[in-house]
Amino acid sequence: MKIGRIYDILRSKGGSSFPLVVAVTLSLVIVFCGISESIRLMIVAQGVRDAVQSAVISTINDNYDNVYHGVREGYSGAYQPSASDFQENLDYGDIYGRLDQLLGLRQENGYHMKYAGDEMEFRLSGLSVDLDNMPLAPASPDNSKGLLADVVIRLEVPVSFGGNSLPPMTINLRAQAKYMPIF
Repeated sequence: MKIGRIYDILRSKGGSSFPLVVAVTLSLVIVFCGISESIRLMIVAQGVRDAVQSAVISTINDNYDNVYHGVREGYSGAYQPSASDFQENLDYGDIYGRLDQLLGLRQENGYHMKYAGDEMEFRLSGLSVDLDNMPLAPASPDNSKGLLADVVIRLEVPVSFGGNSLPPMTINLRAQAKYMPIF
């Protein structure tokens, strides 16, 4: 019965549906603003994750010269010959430097920050790089493990809705890269 009443209000010519139309329009605008802000946050997070992935791939590629000796023997550990033994030789690279270059970041107060005009767009901190070297002369040299780089970084993006600042979106982004010889 209630749906019939709303239908009658919308069909009437008396102007009583005007407040209902305004309320529905404002509700749709608020929903659209919320959806567009969440899409903006997802786009920023995806772009930063892609840049971190690119930087970690570059770090793994920088370790290529360290894995040459292992590749000859059929595995991709980062070792260099030393006298009568091999020593682990890992290059952690400059991931922040690559991110600064890729994303146009500025370093301020321990953060790497991106600005859009005068407003901060996002900031990065807490970079953690873990290089997992393949064991020297593994029992099964099938390269299933390989030289693996695992990177975690904290991303903070300011959130605003309706002209008000809300707590920032803070997430830990994770990216991995693995070096495996092709042939």
